[in-house]
Formats: sequence, C-alpha cells, structure tokens
Amino acid sequence: MDNRVNEIRRTIRALRVSMLEAEAIMHEQIRRDEDCSFVAQEILKMRSVMSVLAKERVALGDDEPILVKSFFIPRRRPTRKPVAARPLTHGSVSRPTLAARA
Repeated sequence: MDNRVNEIRRTIRALRVSMLEAEAIMHEQIRRDEDCSFVAQEILKMRSVMSVLAKERVALGDDEPILVKSFFIPRRRPTRKPVAARPLTHGSVSRPTLAARA
C-alpha cells in the first residue's frame, strides 16, 4: 500500500508540473490570438486523471499535502496602455505673455 501511495504522489507531482507547462503554452497561444483548444482539452484530461488519483490517494489514507517546488508562477505585470495625446485647441495652448515696456 505504501508503494502505491508513493507512486500516486509521484504521478500527481508530475501531472502538476505538466499542467503548469501546458497552461503557460495555452496562455501564450491566447496572447498571440491562436487556437488553443487542443491544449485546453489536454489540460482537462490531466485534471480528470488528477481527480481520480487524488480520490484513490485519500482512500488509501494519505492526507498529507503534495508540494511541488516550481508550483509558483510569477504574474506578468499589466501592460500599460499609451495615453492618447489630446488634440491642441486654441484655448489649450499657453503662450508666453509679453509685458508692455514703459
């Protein structure tokens, strides 16, 4: 039983890493406005396999968390939208005023 639990934990750890890589690929495809349906279907398949493995692991009595070192993915900084330049109008242009000399 202990060997089966270790095997399940190893498989779950590998699935998590694969899912993270697939999600990164999918987000890159979305960013490039490409079709990402194949990768999304693969992620869903991995999630269903993960669900079955997690249920089996709990049924065997293992309730310790499974840690993955590379589980954290830093967020991308939001892109800055360029500020559109306002069109210049006659009233919005400031001109230096000339003082009259006495």
